[in-house]
Parts: sequence; structure tokens; C-alpha cells
Amino acid sequence: MKIKYISLVAVLLAFAACNDPEDVDLSEEVVVEDMPELTAGSADFSKYVAVGASFTAGYSDGALFKATQENSFPKLLANQFALAGGGDFTQPLMSDNTGGFAGIPTALVGYRLVFNGSGPQRLDAFFEDMGAPVPPATTNPLMNLGSDFNNVGVPGAKSFHLTAPGYAAANPYYARFASSPSATVLADAAAQNGSFFTLSEIGGNDVLGYATSGGIGVDRTGDLNAAGYGQQDITDPGLFAQVLQGIVTQLTAGGAKGVVANVPNITDLPYFTTIPNDALELDAATAASLTGFFQAVTGIFTQGLILQGVPPPAAQALAAQYAIVFQEGKNRFIIDVPVSATNPLGFRQMTENELLLLPIDQSALAQGYGSVVLTPEVIEALGVLQAGGTPTPQQAGAILAAVNGIDDKDALDTDELLSIKNATDRYNESIESITSAAGLAFVDLKSVLETAKNSGITTGDFTLDTKLVTGGLVSLDGIHLTSRGYAVMANEMLKAIDATYGSNFEASGNLLDVGDYPTNYSPTLQ
Repeated sequence: MKIKYISLVAVLLAFAACNDPEDVDLSEEVVVEDMPELTAGSADFSKYVAVGASFTAGYSDGALFKATQENSFPKLLANQFALAGGGDFTQPLMSDNTGGFAGIPTALVGYRLVFNGSGPQRLDAFFEDMGAPVPPATTNPLMNLGSDFNNVGVPGAKSFHLTAPGYAAANPYYARFASSPSATVLADAAAQNGSFFTLSEIGGNDVLGYATSGGIGVDRTGDLNAAGYGQQDITDPGLFAQVLQGIVTQLTAGGAKGVVANVPNITDLPYFTTIPNDALELDAATAASLTGFFQAVTGIFTQGLILQGVPPPAAQALAAQYAIVFQEGKNRFIIDVPVSATNPLGFRQMTENELLLLPIDQSALAQGYGSVVLTPEVIEALGVLQAGGTPTPQQAGAILAAVNGIDDKDALDTDELLSIKNATDRYNESIESITSAAGLAFVDLKSVLETAKNSGITTGDFTLDTKLVTGGLVSLDGIHLTSRGYAVMANEMLKAIDATYGSNFEASGNLLDVGDYPTNYSPTLQ
């Protein structure tokens, strides 16, 4: 039985306030509170099976590697379940801590990220910069380890991939433990005959590829045929609901209980929030020059429209959108958008809520990406205008072409963000409804991430937030959690299990101490 010394601070203060030893009355009784014995309630943890994707597998720092698998949230849960009748918990561990696969180019399955003192860097590049041998990746993707694992988390899997026969051929992580080439992830999970399960981040990958590609995929809402989907497409919410219902039905068929987590707003993650869209910092002279440049663009485009027969008032009204004004200090970048009748030049300034993606080339931003690239030809053409002359058609074209908006792949615009939000909201409606109907525990990870982003999560001696590198919750890839973050996630699940099944992990003092788990791993981790 654990004892909680609730009066310890008061006793220490009493000692500190005394001037002489005789001032202390040692006869006073120290009040203690007995904590209850741990109970599983109505849950049976004897055979725990974890179903999901990257988070479930323990993916962190842009890779799957042994150290983070051993601190995956399912493994951390299994450790606590073992205190309440839980059995062994096995995982398809990688062979080392590089994050790579032997025989697969790192461009396809990269080494994990490490912190090099200034920012995240791939492990192999870190060793190369140090002039040291790169640790070899020793995990053989062609070696099947068997299918008898409690952790059935598959990095990269969308919801419908879990029920797709033959998915092992498309995913080397699943290929390592698929029961057969034609197996499904769900069938392999159900074959474990678990008494308890977790189902987490189902739906995350259904929007993540679209988001991390800058929305270059397709929003498949209204299309129930997954056969035509690409990895960067958004899954139709109706298809998602069908798949989720089938997963929950199969996992609970034998009477198993479980806990299901919803999908966070992925655009709250540092992959999308680290690079501000108003980082175009200008002095007064440069701001005035850029403002003048876009006035020139407006004038040239107006004249071009008039020459094409557009009435002058209409031409001026259409071209006015390109008279972008810059100010001293922070300014928002210029972004490329599809050419349309209302935006014939295909660019505009970013709005407040639009996002830049973490991999964007920040050195290019400093050299005119997201604003204007001034070549000698452009400067000469601008000189003609400033002198009151008329530029040639070639010079006018050079001025228009100097606008260097941020590519679609590096940003999420308003329409793309709306597609992501709408799909996520509908996924979460299905998750909550299906979970409730099945009598399962529910974890609102969406709210947890929102709290982390807005105010930070205080737990134990730590306050964790979503800042890259320093926040402690999200790993160096800006999307997946740190081991400490996975401990937070495990605690949220334990609380939900307590609330639904009458266990008492929290009340008995058996939540995890998040300080026991690291945020960043050393490059030399073996």
C-alpha cells in the first residue's frame, strides 16, 4: 500500500519557523492518507492488444526505432496493466536505434532525427558532419518475425489500410509481422483474442498526408471507393465511419473492452506552427521598395487588361488586389494560388490563419522566396518606370515574373485548412458516437493537444507544450510525440479507463511519472 504524506510541507515549514530546538513539538501526530489498493474494476487486462498507426507503434523523431518502441504508449500502459492483472506485452521491435532499414535507401525510410545544437538533423547526416562512421541500419525488412505481437501499430496506415488484404506489400513495417502476404492488420489483431484493446489515432493519417504535402492531394469527401485514393488524399468521412464501425465490431466480438482516442487537430502540431507566416521582416526602406514594386505590378497589369479590351474601371478594380502594401517590421509572405478569373496572376498575400510547413527552405525565404526576386533585368525595368518611361513587353513580363510566391507544397491555404478541419470533425463525430454505442472508454486527444498548444500541460514537475525541440511533448519531426509525450497520452488513457470501467490507476497513485521518460535521445544512443 502506498502512503501519501499530505502534511510533509507543513511539517517542514514548522521546523523552519522555529528559532530553537525546544520550540518543536515532536509529539504532534503527522497526518497521513492511506491510498486504496489498485483494482482493475470491470476491465480484464490479461491480454492487451494495441491497434493503430504511428503513435501506437512508438514512432518518434521521424522514425521507428527500438528505444521509442520500448517507450510507446501501449508499452507504458502494459507496464501499468501488469500491476492489475495484465500479462506479457510483446512488440515487433526494430533491431537498432538508427530508424532505418537495411537495404532500403534512407531517402525512403530515413534515419531518425537528432538535435545537433541548432535544430533537428538526420542521424546519418549528423555523423557525416562529425566525420564519424554512420551507424549501419541492421533491421531486415524482409525478415518476418511472426504475427504473435500485442502491439499491432503500423506507421503510415490510414483507417482503411487496417482492413485491406495484402497491405504488407505496401508497408515494410507491417510486412515484418503480417501473418501472411494476404493478411489484414485488423484480422491479425483480432487473432490475438485480446481481453482489452486500445484503438488510437485512427483517422490521423487519413488527413496527415494531405496536410504535410501542402494540400497537393485530393479531398475525397463523397468518394467511397478507396481503390482510387493516393497517400496524400483525404479519406471520405463516410468511408471512415464504415471502416471504424467494422474495426470496433471485430475487436469487441469476443467481449473485449477497450479505449478509443479521437483525432487531434493536426495543424496544431509544430510541423505546421513553427514557421510563422509573418516572418518577412523588413526595414522601412525595403518595405517602401516592395510596396512600390507591387504598385508597378498593378499598373502593368492594368494596362495589359485595357489593351485586351477590358474597360478601364474594371481593369483597375481587378488589378487593385496586387497593390500589396508592406510596412516596417513583420509582414506576411506572398503565396501562389490557382490562377482564376478573380485572380489572373495567381498570387496573393497570406492571411492570418494560413500556415507554412516545417520543411520549407528558410534560407530561400531570406533570398526572396515568398516575396520578390530582383534580378538585374527586373531592376533595369523598374528603373524605366521610375524615370517615367514605358517598359518594353519583355521588361513588363520580367517584372510580373519576379513575384516569387510560396509554392503549394510549402503551405496550407484557407481552403486546404477547411478541408482538413471538416474531415477531422466528421471523423471525431464518428469516433465518439461508435465508441459510446459500444460502451468503450473514450479519450479526447483533440482537447489535450489544444491545451498543450494554448497553455501547456502541467504534469508533475513539468509543463509540456507544442513548441518544436523545447516543448517536450512533440518530437523533432514536429508531428509524433516524444517518449515523455507518450507517457502523457498513456496517463490520459488510464484516466479514461478509470472513468469507464471502475479501475483506480489515478486514485491509487499508479499514473506514470512523465519525468521518467526522455524528450530527446542522444545521437550516440545504442
